Amino acid sequence: MALTARIQKRCGSFHLDVDFTAESGEPLALLGASGCGKSMTLKCIAGVEKPDRGRIELDGRVLFDSEAGVNLPPQKRGAGFLFQSCALFPHMTVERNIAVCLGRLDKRRRRERTAELLALLRLEGLEGLYPRQLSGGQQQRAALARLLAAEPRALLLDEPFSALDSFLKWQLEQELREVLARFPGPVIWVSHDRGEVRRNCPRVCVLEAGKSAPAACTAELMANPGTVTAARLSGCENFAPVRPGPAPGLAEVPAWGLTLRTAAPWREEAAALGIRAGHLRPAEAGAVNAFPCQVLQAAEDVFSTRLALRPEAAPPGAPPLWMELGRDAWAALPDRTRLLISVRPEDLMLLE
Repeated sequence: MALTARIQKRCGSFHLDVDFTAESGEPLALLGASGCGKSMTLKCIAGVEKPDRGRIELDGRVLFDSEAGVNLPPQKRGAGFLFQSCALFPHMTVERNIAVCLGRLDKRRRRERTAELLALLRLEGLEGLYPRQLSGGQQQRAALARLLAAEPRALLLDEPFSALDSFLKWQLEQELREVLARFPGPVIWVSHDRGEVRRNCPRVCVLEAGKSAPAACTAELMANPGTVTAARLSGCENFAPVRPGPAPGLAEVPAWGLTLRTAAPWREEAAALGIRAGHLRPAEAGAVNAFPCQVLQAAEDVFSTRLALRPEAAPPGAPPLWMELGRDAWAALPDRTRLLISVRPEDLMLLE
């Protein structure tokens, strides 16, 4: 079973233009910054919004086709939409919220199916409570149970954990992963959290300003993002314009006053160099790609220290170079005002 969306929609100056396919058994993430069109894409698939043109197809069934004049209403699309806000009926108990989607069943089977979903989402004992009496995580589980009661052919998850604190988010994420492992249809998971995407979605489609890039393997995208946008979404913090160096295998970064050896061959479309903060390390003299830096700022986190550095060869006004170092490693350094650091050639990314 597959869900394919090739649609365009204009909203004022914003233009949505996406093209991707989500397959059963491997949740597809739509990853992008706020305002890039992720939620609008889900609304178009669900039938809440109407694209200007294009085609949406689920398991060979056309949900929308601008040329053929097909535009099925939401209730006939078979796409279950889990909103950020849960959207539970406030005047109904958890049990009634679930059972309302089971009206096609007889009374006995409706009761049995409700009990099954309560158990699946670990909601036993909460069936008589109203949404206002539930925690954020319990509300999300109840909303997912109600969604599954409708037996959707595809699931659309719109940042399902955005309103939860970190502990509840982690707990619910584990539970949702178990549920999705049993779900037979395609799943589209909207997120701006790269860690969430990396843990749960084997494939990812990056959206930038409304336009989608080709879907890719999530692990490969994180390792080799290819573009500045994808690299930023994958967690890269350091970017600077780049140009070919004086010899093959070398790249010049004027903003930092550096010439660095790269493992990847030069690409004509390369416009920027990307370096992850965690790939910068204290170096010994003579190490490959070693250069001295002044420490501009050090901010301690729970387990690491984040440093803002300025390469000594950088011109005035150069952007800082961000480095992340373990707290113990930072505390052990003899000089914390000036560092010799290095980056491996294979950790340098030439980006479009």
